[in-house]
Amino acid sequence: MSGELPEKVLSYLDHTGGLVDSLQLSKEFEEDHQRIVGAIKSLQSIGGLVDVEQKTSVKWELTEEGQSIVESGSHEARVFAAVPTGETGISLVELTKQVGPSSKIGMSKAIQAGWLKIQKEGGEPKVVRAVDSIVDTVQKNLKALSKDVTVNVDLATVNEYKKRKLMQQVTVTSYKISKGNHFTTTIEKPETDLTLELISSGDWKVKKFKTYNFNALGTPVACGHLHPLLKVRSEFRQIFLEMGFSEMPTNRFIESSFWNFDALFQPQQHPARDAHDTFFLTRPANCSTIEPTYMEKVKKVHSVGDYGSQGYGYNWKIEEAQKNVMRTHTTAVSARMLYAAGEQKPFKPVKLFSIDRVFRNETLDATHLAEFHQVEGVVADRNITLGHLLGTIKQFFSRLGIEKIRFKPAYNPYTEPSMEIFAYHPGLKRWVEVGNSGMFRPEMLLPMDIPSDVHVIAWGLSLERPTMIRYGIDNIRDLVGPKVDLQMVYNNPLCRLDKHSN
Repeated sequence: MSGELPEKVLSYLDHTGGLVDSLQLSKEFEEDHQRIVGAIKSLQSIGGLVDVEQKTSVKWELTEEGQSIVESGSHEARVFAAVPTGETGISLVELTKQVGPSSKIGMSKAIQAGWLKIQKEGGEPKVVRAVDSIVDTVQKNLKALSKDVTVNVDLATVNEYKKRKLMQQVTVTSYKISKGNHFTTTIEKPETDLTLELISSGDWKVKKFKTYNFNALGTPVACGHLHPLLKVRSEFRQIFLEMGFSEMPTNRFIESSFWNFDALFQPQQHPARDAHDTFFLTRPANCSTIEPTYMEKVKKVHSVGDYGSQGYGYNWKIEEAQKNVMRTHTTAVSARMLYAAGEQKPFKPVKLFSIDRVFRNETLDATHLAEFHQVEGVVADRNITLGHLLGTIKQFFSRLGIEKIRFKPAYNPYTEPSMEIFAYHPGLKRWVEVGNSGMFRPEMLLPMDIPSDVHVIAWGLSLERPTMIRYGIDNIRDLVGPKVDLQMVYNNPLCRLDKHSN
């Protein structure tokens, strides 16, 4: 039927010759109006066949409750019918049982119309008739309106029915159609492609071709989407590369306590090495290889001191150094790279960076996870000073769009001096901590055979905090973990930092 309907419309239009309304066609063909509209739209897509004009009108129609009144009478009439004649009347409780939920509004309207009254003489109040008979004008008016919305019903009555939700206004969109410049009663489907057969047969000369819509969007290509962390990570990585840094290999998530702590001149009794701060492995629990010569130098500088340092003065144990941990910072990677740089003769300056995951036994909350990303930069060169560290950090953060930087003295086991980095947040209108920094201690560098005139500056920050600020995320668990909304990953734009350089 759907294929015949457009041709029926054309035949009817050809027969009448003038304007035809879609609502008129719906009544004439006894078809749903939406099917008629679909047929008209189909004809309109064939250029020049018909001219179409959209028309919008507002009309009244009965609600489901209004239709019920047309069939069964108004609420007040039903209540009146349930009240017996005479002075005996009926109790309110019994009336509610007989009529049902509509008894309340029916009672109110019947009393308002003067049909019923309540007698309170003696015991329980009862409802009695005030008149012998009634005319259900509500049902009468709604019946008339259901057949013809133009029937003469005063506006106040219509508004009353609307207030009682017996009628509602609906917007009807219809279409007026007339013959187009290329009108015909037969439909020839236009060709969509110029094929070899059409060219060789010559049929392309007489065939109609569908007009191309050059403004139509193409089919979306299914593809993956980068997580916001990866977007910000790529921006940070690009900044390091622009500053001449080389990326360190960070694929070693499991690290020995030696490289994670001891090589950094962090004593074995330090609180950070407790189980409540660090994840220790049970299998394999210990590493098997530590370079013995270097290990002896580290042991000595810890236990009795060396290179002008008195050390920590405790009994350093290899069993503690051999314990495997999930690395708590990427500085363990920096230590391995600096050890490799010290092995090269002659020494060559290095500028290194890393961005990767670290693991700590943290209490999970809105701003802390047991797994997060650390961004770290390291520069090793001859005779560099604290001034070089300050300048490099300011240069790095200026490329992030952060111009206002200040520093606060701090303590780290493996850097001296050490500084916390604060940046001014214009949105919060206050200074917030954004990272940590310092110069590696000689007790860490000299056992690596790094020349004594070579100094190493370093700084680090997390990746999650700037990502949360950049994308307006308040809870880190909405950024990383099982609660992440994949639609968030799909919708978030590319990361563009307001980068500046001096």
